[in-house]
Amino acid sequence: MSVFRRAVSAMVRALPAEKAYAHCDIPCGIYDPIAAKIAAQTVQKMVLRMQALQPGDDEAAYANTMVRYVKVKDEHAELCKHELRILWADYGWPNLPEGFDLHGSFNAALKLAGRCRQTVDMAACEELVAAVDNIATAFWATKGVEYNDAVAAARYGT
Repeated sequence: MSVFRRAVSAMVRALPAEKAYAHCDIPCGIYDPIAAKIAAQTVQKMVLRMQALQPGDDEAAYANTMVRYVKVKDEHAELCKHELRILWADYGWPNLPEGFDLHGSFNAALKLAGRCRQTVDMAACEELVAAVDNIATAFWATKGVEYNDAVAAARYGT
């Protein structure tokens, strides 16, 4: 084994790498707010299902279903926050649309996602989806594209 390989091997053993959590380590330059939108819609859908769920004779089944809805709601609220933070911090935001408050819009959306985790509030969910749409509109405007999530209602379903 060469001296170089032994040195690298010793460094790897002495300084083990930690797992990296990132959208893209290169960076790839591919960004799209749709992941945040889908996560926000999932939060909204779970709240809808939680509000519609009726306790029946089987208390264990009711509790199991409710816990699963809460878990998915919380996971997707956090996923929405994650996707928004990536977009906010990593995208360069060239040609920012006139009047768009970049930091204020992201801060408000992140706080809404947190509120959606803490509560079962359909109004907050609707505000979160609208906030993500507002960010998506600004994002696509930086690329000279008019934002239109034409399949949002079909994706959300009934």
